[in-house]
Amino acid sequence: MDELTKRLSTEQPVKVGGPNPSLEEFRTRLEDIGTVFIKFTETRGGTDLGIRLDRSATDTSGADFGQGTGSVHVEGTLILNDDPVRCIADIELAGLKGVGRLVVVAEAEVAVD
Repeated sequence: MDELTKRLSTEQPVKVGGPNPSLEEFRTRLEDIGTVFIKFTETRGGTDLGIRLDRSATDTSGADFGQGTGSVHVEGTLILNDDPVRCIADIELAGLKGVGRLVVVAEAEVAVD
């Protein structure tokens, strides 16, 4: 297991990342695009990961995007430094911040287009 993967496998602070980290962009990525960016903030410069959503494990039922309140549970997969991983994060909409971690999974679980 890569050192960065190992470091990110413990729960730590995250925030919505990507080129335009806004509430509307987060919502669009969750509902339409199917890929979100989660940034682990406790690494040097932060580690911004593009996560392919697992829609069956992601839960937006506690979110009110119109009011910018509540929280979203996000799960999805990616390959980080040759390690197939699942990112699990809980994001509060009010500040687009929360906690997250990575879990190493079998490579077959990571879909590749």
